[in-house]
Amino acid sequence: MKQRLKEAMPFLVIMCIVALGIQFVYRPQTEESIIFFPINEHVSYESATTILMLQPEKKNEHYEVNWKVSSKLDTPAYLRQDVGFLFMNGRLKGLMNEWEQDTDQIVEESTIKGKESSLLQAVSFHYSEIHETETDFTSAQKMSEDTLYVIDSNFSPLNAFRQPGTDAEKEWKNILDKVTSQQLDYLWEKAIASMQIPMEDYTSFPLTQLPKLENQPLEGFTEQEWERVIGNLWEGLYKNYYLGIKKEDGSVIESIDSAIPLILVKEDRKEVLVLLIDKNGEASLLKQQISF
Repeated sequence: MKQRLKEAMPFLVIMCIVALGIQFVYRPQTEESIIFFPINEHVSYESATTILMLQPEKKNEHYEVNWKVSSKLDTPAYLRQDVGFLFMNGRLKGLMNEWEQDTDQIVEESTIKGKESSLLQAVSFHYSEIHETETDFTSAQKMSEDTLYVIDSNFSPLNAFRQPGTDAEKEWKNILDKVTSQQLDYLWEKAIASMQIPMEDYTSFPLTQLPKLENQPLEGFTEQEWERVIGNLWEGLYKNYYLGIKKEDGSVIESIDSAIPLILVKEDRKEVLVLLIDKNGEASLLKQQISF
C-alpha cells in the first residue's frame, strides 16, 4: 500500500465535519439528531443488540434476512435514537433509524432481500440524550453489530451461519471474506492515493469493526477520550452519511450502494478521517479535528 500511496493522484476537496471542540448554543430538538454531550456515568444500557436472521424459505427467487435493532436504557431519556447500517459484500444495502422522546426503549425491524451467497454486516449506534435540568444535557451511547454469511447455491440448501461449523462453511467464509476485502481494498487504496493521505501516520479500520473497539481505546486515548471520539464520529456519520453524502458542488447523493466507510485515526490523536466512496466510485473525506 505504501508504494501505491507514493503514486499520488490529484488531491480531492476535503469536506469537514464539525470539529470535536466546537462550542454552540443548543436548543431542545423536536426531531431526531445525534449530538454528543458529556457521557452520563449514572445511566447504562440494559441491552443493545443487532440481529440478522435468515428466513427459511425464498420468495420470488430471493432470500430474505430479518434485520432487528433494539436497545433499552435503565431510565427514560428525553430522546432515544438508534441508527443502523447494513452492508452486503462491502456495499451499503440498508439504513435504519428510529427515535422516540421520553422513553427508555427502542425496537426496529426491517427486511433485506438478497440473491446469491453474500456476507452481511450490520452495525448500530444506540443513543440517548438526557436532560437532567433545562440547561444540563448529557448522553449515553452504545454500539452493537452482527455478521451473517448467507449461502445461496444450486448445490446445497439455503443456509446461513455466523461462525462456520463445517468444512464447506469454512470454504464459503474464506471465499466471501476474500472477495469482499479485495473489492474494498482496491477502492480504499485508490482513494487514499488520490488524496495523498500518509497512511503511516494513521491507524485505519472499517466502520464494521468499530463496535469491537468500543471498550478497547486505541493506544494513547483514555476511556473518556475514546468515548468522545466515538460519539462525535457517529454524529458526523449521521449527518454526512446516513442523510446522504455531500459532494464538492454542494449536492447530496444517497449513501445506498456506497462502500463500507474507512476510519482513520491519526497517531498523534489530533485528527479523525472518514473515507467515503459512493456508488459511482467517487471518494469524499470527512474530517474531525480532535481537541480534548
